[in-house]
Amino acid sequence: MALCVLSVGGCAAGPDFARPSPPPASRYTAETLPGESASADQVQHIALGQNIEGAWWSLFRSSAIDELVTQAVDHNRTLKASMATLAQAQELALARAGSQYPQVDLTGGAGRQQYGKEFLGPIGIPPFTYFAVGPTVSYALDYTGGVARSVEQQYALAEVERHQLDAAYLTVTGQAVMQTLTIASVRAQIATVETILAQDRDNLRLVQTAFEGGSVAREDVVSAQSQIANDMTLLPPLRQELAKARHALSVVLGRAPANGLPDDLDLAQITLPLQVPVSLPSELAHRRPDILAAEARLHAATSAVGVAQSNLYPKIQLTATVGQQALKGDQLFDRANNAWSIIAGFTAPIFDGGTLRAEKRAAVDAMRASAATYEQTVLEAFAQVADLLEGLDHDAEQLDAQDHAQQAAQSSLELARISYKEGNAGVLQVLDAERSYQQARLGYVRAVAQRYLDTVQLFLALGGTSPNASSGATFSQSSPLSRDAAKLRSEPPDVF
Repeated sequence: MALCVLSVGGCAAGPDFARPSPPPASRYTAETLPGESASADQVQHIALGQNIEGAWWSLFRSSAIDELVTQAVDHNRTLKASMATLAQAQELALARAGSQYPQVDLTGGAGRQQYGKEFLGPIGIPPFTYFAVGPTVSYALDYTGGVARSVEQQYALAEVERHQLDAAYLTVTGQAVMQTLTIASVRAQIATVETILAQDRDNLRLVQTAFEGGSVAREDVVSAQSQIANDMTLLPPLRQELAKARHALSVVLGRAPANGLPDDLDLAQITLPLQVPVSLPSELAHRRPDILAAEARLHAATSAVGVAQSNLYPKIQLTATVGQQALKGDQLFDRANNAWSIIAGFTAPIFDGGTLRAEKRAAVDAMRASAATYEQTVLEAFAQVADLLEGLDHDAEQLDAQDHAQQAAQSSLELARISYKEGNAGVLQVLDAERSYQQARLGYVRAVAQRYLDTVQLFLALGGTSPNASSGATFSQSSPLSRDAAKLRSEPPDVF
């Protein structure tokens, strides 16, 4: 037995885990995007190969966002649950690691006993009292490395939970910023609709004055009233969307929806990052939490193969006991009452109906499935980043188109109103021009908001920043407003 142990000593059953290599890709999209060659002082510039420094949300240069994210990180319940789950996994790993060492127990006992005829036959022993105390040492000889593989597996599972915590941190910070931007966006849309309603009321007063003067028919007054009623239908859905966003933000912040939230969230006060750092694909595979969690699961599955393979080998259990046994308490520690034993147990599988080999094959299949899942996770992450990079360029095109449409609709509305005042056009032409301007104005506001939201989604798809990196971020940095956000401050001119 000693020769066998020495011959396989230091070996570890099963394959050793090797960190997978990311796909050999130097970029996310097949073609160079316009944003990669754009000037950062005009439109968003995609800086491929640069990493986000500090907290990713600080790139929006908003003290309101910084404060809300800090509150979310401090009070979010999901984040606290992830922290506790990670602590649990780490303690389980430490508990499993303890099985690699000899287990030492102290036993002691006292009792009174009498043996019957079934045990001793005709030999009679009167009842006696006994006392015993001493340590017991047991050790499972891990000559195949199965125990070490199980410890490795448990630490890999703890690593999964650590990356799950990073993912929860990324989700919480992302939701805090997303809901803040949604609130600011909906508030801007509501302000736009209220401005349009104010213009509708001005139109109605103008038409009523003309009707009272006898220059227009009553149908023009009814048309103006109908326009106000139609535009009023835009407000309830927006107010409901605002309420839902506020409630969602409250949950992220770890507070009840009844508690108040800041009422000064203004999209024009949030700067769109014009310099967008985008890490290389090879770096993304080593920083995004879901990819790292899939890698840790592959590590655990690889270790499980070693555990299953070690079960095919004999088990050797060493046990040693030393102690004092006496019939009287005052004689318990006399040298003559020493008692000891050394036992080596050997258990080898001979026939189990193919159970152990089937379990090993199942572990190998699970490892292959984990490897495929890891590769799929990487590919999906690359595709998500590619979609968002394309989306940023399309957002810029959409915003530019909405800007031109808004300017054209505003010019058309001004001409229609002037023509109506001079009697060269009917009220229906004015209302049609107003409807076109309303759609263009709301479309512009939504295009601006979508650009912000897609930028947030890109930062999240890139893995954001770790909690340690975010803690050193500098908040409340001042920066000039972006061109698109500044336009949200301007109200449409009233030509009446």
